[in-house]
Amino acid sequence: MPALWMIIASFLFACMGVCVKLGAARFSTGELVFYRGFISLLMMLVAARAAKVSLRTPHWRMQLSRSVSGSIALMCYFFAIGLLPLATAATLSYTSPIFVAILLMLLFGERLRPSAALAVLIGFAGVVVLLRPTLQPGQWLGAVVGLGAGLIASLAYISVRELGKAGEPEVRTVFWFSAVTSVLGAGWALADELHVPDGEGMAILIGVGLFGGLAQLAMTRSYRLGKTVVSAAFSYSTVIFASLFGMLIWDETLPLSAWLAIGLIIASGIAVSLASRTRASD
Repeated sequence: MPALWMIIASFLFACMGVCVKLGAARFSTGELVFYRGFISLLMMLVAARAAKVSLRTPHWRMQLSRSVSGSIALMCYFFAIGLLPLATAATLSYTSPIFVAILLMLLFGERLRPSAALAVLIGFAGVVVLLRPTLQPGQWLGAVVGLGAGLIASLAYISVRELGKAGEPEVRTVFWFSAVTSVLGAGWALADELHVPDGEGMAILIGVGLFGGLAQLAMTRSYRLGKTVVSAAFSYSTVIFASLFGMLIWDETLPLSAWLAIGLIIASGIAVSLASRTRASD
């Protein structure tokens, strides 16, 4: 079930990415981030009331840490989507499983098996192959920011694991994240030109928030129920969904080297997952 929840989350995150790319031509990144957080915030208020879940938390420091790191990663991801093909932006952002494996070793002392270490190296090799021959000069900023999203998101994912161990409900965790995202997004939006959405624009913004909020719930449940590295590895399915959407909607085509790189990164995530399962059964 943790893997299934992550696959559902990945599909919804890819749908959110489509809405973000469509909205990038109409709105600033700050506006997209704000609506992503605010609509999700309203959803969590309704969900918490229906489930009779209190939104007060005894773990506010951990919630704040997870929310700030997750919000910054989201900002980086949205910015990268506006500059890069959807598949490339998703791939760079979802390098987080590689960083999760490394951070679990450095911060929590979890041993990294030789097979997992090899998988991490393969993943980084994929990143190098993806970046060097395929990007145009004007896309490097988006690439660096997208890779930064993967690094920062790994901190958020580890915090989600710790919140799950502490017994924090998914609705509460997503509520805090959405609240912080709304505040940071609003500040960024106010620093730029504001745009009044028309009917089509509002539909795009609602899609950003709706798909993002539902994906966040599914992702949080996956991390709460399963192993962090396993859930993180399955998040690579977002790349597959994003690639399909990019080809179907924007006729995005990537060179063979880019597909090779994406394959290496996905293989890295799967290998880390398998290494983690083997370790758990030892």
